[in-house]
Amino acid sequence: MNRAGGWGDDVYQPDGSEVQDDAGLLDAEDTLENDGVDDPLDRGWSPPERPWAVEHRGVTASERRAGETLDQRLAEELPEPAAAFDGDGLGDSGSTDGELLDNEVGTARSGRLVAPDEGAHEDEEAALVATDVGIDGAAASAEEAAMHVVDEDDLPG
Repeated sequence: MNRAGGWGDDVYQPDGSEVQDDAGLLDAEDTLENDGVDDPLDRGWSPPERPWAVEHRGVTASERRAGETLDQRLAEELPEPAAAFDGDGLGDSGSTDGELLDNEVGTARSGRLVAPDEGAHEDEEAALVATDVGIDGAAASAEEAAMHVVDEDDLPG
């Protein structure tokens, strides 16, 4: 290609003769947001519900120069999250065993559950029986998503 035609991105660069408009804030009709405000400047800013660290030491210049004592620093520390404590991770207390281990829940999720008669006829069995037919369009109900497969060999007792 010759130099007169330009190469790559050089072709698409503005030459300075075109006026570049600053878009700034878009008008309400130019956006996909509809929050009921016609002028974008009317949206405003919502301040926080409480002041941030205004009551803390070290806000003024003299307090920053003086520094904080160790007791003041320790008083501002936040406690560790409950996950940092020992325990089994179940329940709301890290210092106890929490809930009992439920080993009757399998780790493999079942798919769509279908009754033997596919729900079309009267149910003649006393027990609830269903067959896992696999994931059916990934549209399992909440109840079906909660079901897990457990091998009979893994059951206690």
